[in-house]
Amino acid sequence: MILKFDQTDRRILTFPAVHPCEGISPATLLSSLIDLSQNICNYQSKLFATQRKNARETIRQIGLLLLFFEEVRDRGLVLSDSALLCFSELHHAFQKVQFLLEDCTREGARLWFLMKCQLVATHFRAPIRAIATALDVLPLNLIDVGGEVKELVGLIAKQARKGKFEPDPVDEWASKQVFSVLDHFQMGVEPDSSLMKRVLENLEIRNWNDCNKEIKFLEEQIGFQCSDCNERDVPFLSSLLGLMSYCRGVIFETWNNRNNDQSDARHSIEALSCINREDFRCPISLELMTDPVTVSTGQTYDRSSIERWLKAGNMTCPKTGERLTSTELVPNTTLRKLIQQFCAEVGICASKSGSRSRDVARTISPGSPAAAEAMKFLSGFLARRLVSGSSEQKTKAAYEIRLLAKSNIFNRSCLIEAGTILPLINLLSSSLDHYTQETALSALLKLSKHTCGKKEIIESGGLKPILAVLKRGLSLEAKQMAAATIFYLASVKSYGKLIAETPEVVPALVELIKDGTTCGKKNGVVAIFGLLLHPANHQRVLASGSVPLLMDMLSSSNNVELIADSLAVLAIIAESVDGTLAILQTSALSTIPRILRSLPSRTAREYCVTVLLSLCKNGGAEAIAILAKDRNLMSSLYSLLTDGTSHGSSKARALIRILHKFHETSSSGLTASAVPCERPVHVR
Repeated sequence: MILKFDQTDRRILTFPAVHPCEGISPATLLSSLIDLSQNICNYQSKLFATQRKNARETIRQIGLLLLFFEEVRDRGLVLSDSALLCFSELHHAFQKVQFLLEDCTREGARLWFLMKCQLVATHFRAPIRAIATALDVLPLNLIDVGGEVKELVGLIAKQARKGKFEPDPVDEWASKQVFSVLDHFQMGVEPDSSLMKRVLENLEIRNWNDCNKEIKFLEEQIGFQCSDCNERDVPFLSSLLGLMSYCRGVIFETWNNRNNDQSDARHSIEALSCINREDFRCPISLELMTDPVTVSTGQTYDRSSIERWLKAGNMTCPKTGERLTSTELVPNTTLRKLIQQFCAEVGICASKSGSRSRDVARTISPGSPAAAEAMKFLSGFLARRLVSGSSEQKTKAAYEIRLLAKSNIFNRSCLIEAGTILPLINLLSSSLDHYTQETALSALLKLSKHTCGKKEIIESGGLKPILAVLKRGLSLEAKQMAAATIFYLASVKSYGKLIAETPEVVPALVELIKDGTTCGKKNGVVAIFGLLLHPANHQRVLASGSVPLLMDMLSSSNNVELIADSLAVLAIIAESVDGTLAILQTSALSTIPRILRSLPSRTAREYCVTVLLSLCKNGGAEAIAILAKDRNLMSSLYSLLTDGTSHGSSKARALIRILHKFHETSSSGLTASAVPCERPVHVR
């Protein structure tokens, strides 16, 4: 029996070949050998950007052996045990050849295989030598095939034994040129693009799309190595990634992926959550924080990471670069509770989440010096294109920025320092088609995640055009991204106040919640959540009529994340008496307990309890009396005591005490006023 491996089941240049089991029938082994040989021969029509000669010779030899296997099958010959053993060894070697050919023709791996040409040549040599050994001991005299076929097998054995299987000279030349280009980058010298064009042409990387596939492959390999805690090749992979990113932005000016991207982008619009996972990661280690602490600049880091930073003699904030006025580390207990809640929700052990934190210097800098310089040159090029390029070039530059800033902190800082934000704002303000508007705003959204990016956007006058898109954007997608950008900007207290003071903002978010897609509704809800983090904005949100809208969404939506986000907003609103009054004018006292019973999401259920607890504290005995009549509520609360987070359990425990006290006072004949509350309100 032969194990079949999908490409996703193994890492590149690994060959999990298995020997056929001892009990396999000769007919099955022979049939599988023929199938394997045919599969290998099919690679003759595929593109080998490197190792052309080695691949061609390997396929030729196995193609000739296929004739031998087919004759053995057609004659129905009985094979001796020694012949079967040789066939088994050939089968094992053929599996390795098939894996190797699959890797050599893999999309996006051309540059990596070029730079590994010496290693890959040895991978060709090893199975061919194994084939030669198996053919040398094959008892041909006991196999009744024609003399010509026997001569052919002997010839193949001789060629396999003596074949050199060295890297192609053109591959060696091209790899030397790439090393030269990387050396130039490392020295801070921008290389001659004509040299890289020749290398890319040799690899048949001829357009933006081909180059982007190479980038995705390199990113994937870096991710694999980091996840395996085997980062030996990460600096070199990072250098190649920086090089290909530079080539994609600078060399391939003709953008052949735009039409495909327009449909893809609409399926990848950023959907926010009130529990934003990126905010749970330490800016230094990029791992989930286990002990978040805040420094004097207001930035939050994991305690172990910032302590290492300070012990190294650094007296600046790693994220903002501002000088620290104090080394005091203030525990961020609210964020810690949210992280614990999130970890419990997704099944992560919070105490172990930072065990694989990478080195401090690596997480606040690129993977290699060459990658850093390549990114700086590329950032400057894109900034110039945004200022003086054609309309198409400006849109492409914005798209490149969107890709580069998607998940890389260093890239964001380079792009911001290069001065891309102001021309992006200008592009957003002047855009006449929805795609340019979406692309410019998406780039600004990615850069707004960086502290310096927020500052640059506000100081460059970016708030007004972003709010204009939120209100009158050319597409729902653009409005969704505007809401997401507002969320990130509002995370800075002064900016949140500035945003909310603009009269059109909250009504525009409410309209997005009404009319947007699920993603748009989420972004609108979360943007309001961000504004509510500043108490001065509560009255504006209440005046917008958002409470009835959120309650309607709880009743009509099937999206668990959207329901949880809506409950998070209601939890903040319910903290004030006015907010409680607005919520109690809806069907909250029947709707929220129903959600508490039915939703599987622990986060959503804990938000339900938080809202109900505030309604009881602020709403008085009338609200408590209605909840006390719900016979199923207690069982839901007790379930949270056992499987909820510590934060959720404490809320459930507090609500249980209030309900128990109400039952005790009711049974003893005391008046409703015996139940403590801040202010009695009328309950609908």
